Amino acid sequence: MLDAVIIGAGMGGLAAAVDLAARGKRVAVYEHAPTPGGKVAVALEDGVEFDTGPSLLTWPAVFEELFVRAGTTLAEHVRLIDHDPAFRYVWPDGTTLDMARGREASIESVRRSLGPKAGEELDRFLRYAEGIWNVAAPEFIEHDAPDFFGLLRRGLPGLRAASQIDAFATMRGAIKDRVRSPHLAAILLRFATYTGSDPRRTPATLCSIAHVEMTLGAFGVAGGMIELVRALSRLAINLGASIHCGARVERVLVDGGRACGIALEGGTVIGARCVISNAEVGHLASLLPPTSRGVVQAPEELTTSGVTFVSRARRRSGAAARAAHTVLFSRDVDQEVADLFDGHMPPREPTVYVCAQEIAHQRTGWAEHEPIFAMGNAPATRQARYDDGDLMTLRDRMRSRLVEHGILDPGDAIVWERGPRELEARFPDSGGALYGAASHGWSAAFRRTPNAIAALPGLFVASGSAHPGGGLPLAALSGRAAARAALRGLP
Repeated sequence: MLDAVIIGAGMGGLAAAVDLAARGKRVAVYEHAPTPGGKVAVALEDGVEFDTGPSLLTWPAVFEELFVRAGTTLAEHVRLIDHDPAFRYVWPDGTTLDMARGREASIESVRRSLGPKAGEELDRFLRYAEGIWNVAAPEFIEHDAPDFFGLLRRGLPGLRAASQIDAFATMRGAIKDRVRSPHLAAILLRFATYTGSDPRRTPATLCSIAHVEMTLGAFGVAGGMIELVRALSRLAINLGASIHCGARVERVLVDGGRACGIALEGGTVIGARCVISNAEVGHLASLLPPTSRGVVQAPEELTTSGVTFVSRARRRSGAAARAAHTVLFSRDVDQEVADLFDGHMPPREPTVYVCAQEIAHQRTGWAEHEPIFAMGNAPATRQARYDDGDLMTLRDRMRSRLVEHGILDPGDAIVWERGPRELEARFPDSGGALYGAASHGWSAAFRRTPNAIAALPGLFVASGSAHPGGGLPLAALSGRAAARAALRGLP
């Protein structure tokens, strides 16, 4: 019998498989898609492969530790690319900022483009963000899911930790109190979208994301983001795990009040001492027997989704070359937030994120063209007040902005696209949300599904919709936390 069967070969599932297999456990992963990766995926057009999901890697130390614990190093399997500048920010008033890599260089970039006062504001803000991170990372992210009453039981140390992460302020309020430059504020508010959440309701704790990106760094992956998935898959297999793609899980088996395996479409039964789910939490609930479905609950409030597309764009070189990553801000960021979170509709004027994949990941495009990835935020399907026509309008507005700013030529064709409904179809019961549960309110971290389901022994969750949250490093940490919890019962 297997020690662990894992549902899904996304980042959390692969991380759990590597950690368990590295400790000699018998592990099998079952993924319904034809290839591993989850939201880290690729498409092929006229012989050219391009990424269709996440476009940069933050907090690479998470993956470095994962590889080291498996007896190797990240650098032996994946080459990271450190860009300078890392990001180009563009505002409708004509202001452009090329953000250099590293904390001091970032501050200097802001000082040159936005003025000395803005540079001083960023310096102070990053010190504030670092202070939050130094407490939040070990207390609330890297370890098991936090428990509010557990913090109270710890007494003064627990209360001190809670107070140091500024959870009772909002991200928007913290930025407004510390930053007067509207251009710098727009950059910092954008980090709320890293979690798909409303900056007016997101705890100021998440201001620490600015420290993660600007100080710890944001990197490309040589060959594309998919190369990280391929490296993890190879590592898991070399350690003895098996990965089965094209295998749809129909249900989780429960016997004697304990999860004990899975049943595949077609009737094949896989027994195991424990089950780790890398699926959306809402989908996991649908896989459980009716008597056990209450042990996990789908998030009440979802993060945003997105409209994404890839254009086959004429290659640029020299001074006209595109930046690795570009952000085109809307004229009214507050209105954009209101459209998304109050109106539950696509923004009338979207902020658009762009990744030039040849530069960002040293991919090889077509003979005279390169793949340009673009993304704009849209509400998840469960909360939507829009139809397909509204999403097409959003896509067309995004494309028009890219043409207006010279990132695309009018004749550059869209060769791949996806919206919230396609995300919902690809990731069942996700509501099309990109990051699972929204990070709204001071108690958001305490409301996330824990990695070990106490009400159903033998069941564990390794997912961006569980603790500690969405995004590549957090999903990997979720997988590692699930593996760590499973190992306690797998001597």
